[in-house]
Amino acid sequence: MRTETIRNELKRMLRRQPYKPIEINIENGDRLIIEHPENISFNPEPKDLTHPNVNRFHVLNGDVLYVSTFDAVSSVVEIDAGQLVDGDT
Repeated sequence: MRTETIRNELKRMLRRQPYKPIEINIENGDRLIIEHPENISFNPEPKDLTHPNVNRFHVLNGDVLYVSTFDAVSSVVEIDAGQLVDGDT
């Protein structure tokens, strides 16, 4: 249920107009900044919840492709573009 809630909240944030950057915090301390909605991919409406990759998402940040699961996400928040600092990833 938590995974579904996080996925739905992320979908809502990605559709927001005007778009605001999103910060995804991972339980291991990693912090991902989604400056543009096209920099993240995941299955927004999984039909087979038993598939092993159903909770996986991919984030492209510069030259780095980060792969994780919604199970590992501790929080998802919108941030103001003015809060972004050089080196945020």
